Amino acid sequence: QVQLVESGGGLVQAGGSLRLSCAASRRTYVINQMGWYRQAPGERREMVAGITSGGTTNYADSVKGRFTISRDGATNMVFLQMNSLKPEDTAVYYCMALISYTTYWGQGTQVTVSS
Repeated sequence: QVQLVESGGGLVQAGGSLRLSCAASRRTYVINQMGWYRQAPGERREMVAGITSGGTTNYADSVKGRFTISRDGATNMVFLQMNSLKPEDTAVYYCMALISYTTYWGQGTQVTVSS
């Protein structure tokens, strides 16, 4: 069983920045893809950013140019640098890892952006 633990959420004013981190519990797994999703109250969970083991990234249109995803393959950690935050970025952010065709999720971390 793989556990993902997120950290770095919090309350920030519009225009501010936050950096989310996610650590996988075991380093021996080969993680094919890692990413970040978010879910606002009353909304469906949506993809924010993803990164493959080869370093290819993709982003939701709403965060392009503001958010940057990165990963450390040696430690199986993934990061999300969020700049120029907007109130509409407010949501619970979830870390995701794809390992051998199985998707794992973290417990989520709250990000709140005040106007």
